[in-house]
Amino acid sequence: MEKPNVIFLCTHNQARSQIAEAYLRNYGGENFNAFSAGFEKKEIHPFTKKVMKEKGIDLEKHYSKELKELMNEREFNIIVTVCSKAEELCPTLPGMESHIFWDIEDPVAFKGTEEEILNKFREVRDNLEEKIKEWLKSHEF
Repeated sequence: MEKPNVIFLCTHNQARSQIAEAYLRNYGGENFNAFSAGFEKKEIHPFTKKVMKEKGIDLEKHYSKELKELMNEREFNIIVTVCSKAEELCPTLPGMESHIFWDIEDPVAFKGTEEEILNKFREVRDNLEEKIKEWLKSHEF
């Protein structure tokens, strides 16, 4: 049986969707193909890479992608939008079997000191880790 393709979508593919993709690859890669994209790509935020490295997950080879780039390459069975803007813009894609919405705060938009912003990235990272683990429990093989 072919593994389902899961894509995590957010507006710019620079934090939340990158983190979710990395966690799904880490915890569920044997059962799912994980991808992430945005509607407009921007460079991955340095704090995204930093907080994932703290968890032993290296994102140095990850890069920001636009949804339309990936749609030309494959169909996605499961689409997870991780922000309200992506949820609003999300099209129905060929092959889509399931659409999930997780409204996750954008750490890139958070204002504060560098340490406060870094802590927000950690909070979002940990929230996404729990969501991925819970979701995987409901899809145990």
